[in-house]
Amino acid sequence: MLYIISDMNITSSVRRLEREIETLRRRLLALGPLHPGSISEQYHVCRNPGCCCMHPHRPQRHGPYHKLAYVHRGRPVCRFVRSGCLREMQKRLANYKKFRGIIDRWIALSIQCGMIEFFSRPSVAKTKGGSHRPARAKARLHSSRPN
Repeated sequence: MLYIISDMNITSSVRRLEREIETLRRRLLALGPLHPGSISEQYHVCRNPGCCCMHPHRPQRHGPYHKLAYVHRGRPVCRFVRSGCLREMQKRLANYKKFRGIIDRWIALSIQCGMIEFFSRPSVAKTKGGSHRPARAKARLHSSRPN
């Protein structure tokens, strides 16, 4: 009887986790274009003697230039993003962050589901001797005790 109740709890837990995973799948499908990385603002000095960026008291550097940096297949990549494309690239970066959050949650739920399905013990099953340790582990424990 206890085994059946325990089995029902396991089944309902797995079903709940699978429903949440299905919700995550739908959220993934709703995401638009993705792009990894981050954008930073860069300012530059051209070093031309007559330029405003070389003014001795009030230098004004050129910029801002928007630099996209990311790693793809283990290699770092840097690109400058045109100001007309900046807003679209920021949307793609935000979608990628959402994507990573959804995937991380999906992995956590899958691990929980696996723990329930493969490593949970029925509450009725007891091992002989009352311990869950293998015989060799028990023998090592007893042999290492001082007399």
